[in-house]
Amino acid sequence: MMNYDDTHGRAQRRAGAKLGFYIHLFVYITVNLFLIFVNLSTNPHRLWFRWPLFGWGIGLFCHGFAIFVGPKLRQRLVDRELKGNDS
Repeated sequence: MMNYDDTHGRAQRRAGAKLGFYIHLFVYITVNLFLIFVNLSTNPHRLWFRWPLFGWGIGLFCHGFAIFVGPKLRQRLVDRELKGNDS
């Protein structure tokens, strides 16, 4: 059985992970808006901003998946394993 300290510690880690993702998202948007501005200001005929937008977007997607989907998926797999061992 989990006590208060375990539950509180897990909640703090999850909140910290989510905050880290939101900071990552903010920086992604801010930096990429700046890159779009620079690209369109200096050479609007060659749109290079899409490459860092796309590459970093993959990393941001993976970060979000790990924070918001991964723990639920892991718990589902653990529950399935426990259920399979009871048979």
